[in-house]
Amino acid sequence: MAALGPVVADASPNLPTITAQDLLAKVQTAKVDGLSGTVTSSLDLGLPAIPGLVGGENSSQFTDLLSGQHTARVAFAGPDKARVSVLDNMAERVLTTDGKTAWIYDSSKREATKVAVPAHTAKPEAVPEVGPQNKTYDPQATAKQFLAAIDPSTTVEVTGTESVAGRDAYKLRLTPKTDKTTVGSVTLAVDSKNWVPLQVTVMPRTGNNPAVQVGFSSVSFNVPSANTFAFTPPSGVKVTEQKVPASTEPKALPKKPDATKPNAGKPSADKPTVVGTGWESVAVIRGGKANLPSGNGALDQLLAKAPTVSGSWGSGKILTTRMVSALIADDGRVFVGLVSPDTLQAAAAKAPR
Repeated sequence: MAALGPVVADASPNLPTITAQDLLAKVQTAKVDGLSGTVTSSLDLGLPAIPGLVGGENSSQFTDLLSGQHTARVAFAGPDKARVSVLDNMAERVLTTDGKTAWIYDSSKREATKVAVPAHTAKPEAVPEVGPQNKTYDPQATAKQFLAAIDPSTTVEVTGTESVAGRDAYKLRLTPKTDKTTVGSVTLAVDSKNWVPLQVTVMPRTGNNPAVQVGFSSVSFNVPSANTFAFTPPSGVKVTEQKVPASTEPKALPKKPDATKPNAGKPSADKPTVVGTGWESVAVIRGGKANLPSGNGALDQLLAKAPTVSGSWGSGKILTTRMVSALIADDGRVFVGLVSPDTLQAAAAKAPR
C-alpha cells in the first residue's frame, strides 16, 4: 500500500475529517447513475508546435487538444449513454451515443458520421475511437489514469478542502517518491457527497504552473433525460453511415508463440505495449516512426536538433519536454512516457525488438 498522509486539518469549506486511506477507497469505488455539466481543460505539456504531427487534416485538431484551454459540455447516463460537445474557435464537435446509435459531428466541416452500435452490446467502447477528446473532458477518466499509478512509491495525503463548481470537495494529493517520473504531484478535488473527482490538477516536477488541469465549472448529478443523447444533423450536413460488426463468436484462446517464426512473442505493430509500472510506465509503439509525417520541415528540424542516444537497445533521437519524453529509435520503435530520458532508455533496453 502506498504511504498515506495525515488526516485533513482545518480548512474551508468546513468538512468532516477523513483519512487519506478512507478517501482513496471512496474515490476508487464511487459510482453515479448520471451527470451533466461543463468541463474546462487547460493543458501545457511543454510540447513544441509541430504542424502535421499526426498527419492528415485532423492533425491541427489533435495538437490543439494537447495545449491551450478548451471547454466542453458533457453528459453521462449509465454505461451506455454519453455526450461530449467540444466548443472551440466558434465551432462544435459532438460525440454522442444513446446505446443504439452513435453520432460524430464536426460543424466546421459540415460533416456527420452515424454509427449503428451492435444490438448485443450497448457499451460506448463499441463506437470507433475519434481522438483524445473523450478523456480530455472527463475528470473521472483522467483521475483514473493517475490512480492506476499508485504503488508503494506514492505518498497519498488529504491536503485540505476547496469548492469546485459550487460543490464542497476534499483535496487528495498523489506525490510520486521516485525521481524517474516528470510528474511532481497530482491533486484530485473529490466531491464530498458522491466521491467522484470534480477536478484533476497535474503539476510537473519543475515549474509552478499546472501541466494539466481538467475540471467541472458547473455540474449536476441528476440523470440526464434520454433526448440529451439524441442527435439530428443540421440541414445541409453531409452524413456518412457506418456499422460496427457484431461479434457472435467466442474469443479464441491465445496460441502459444511459434519459436520458429522470427516475430514470435513480439507485440503487433498496431498495438502499443507498456514497459514498467506505475509512474515509470513507458508506452512502446512498434513501427511508430513510420507513422510520423515525412517531409515535415518543423519535425525534421526538431529531430535534427534532438540529441542522438544509444545503448543496448540500439540508437535513436530523444525528445524531452517538462512532462513528456519520447525516444524515436532507428529501428522504427517509439517510446513515450511521463518519465526522465534515462528512464526512457532503460525501458527501451527491456522492451522486445
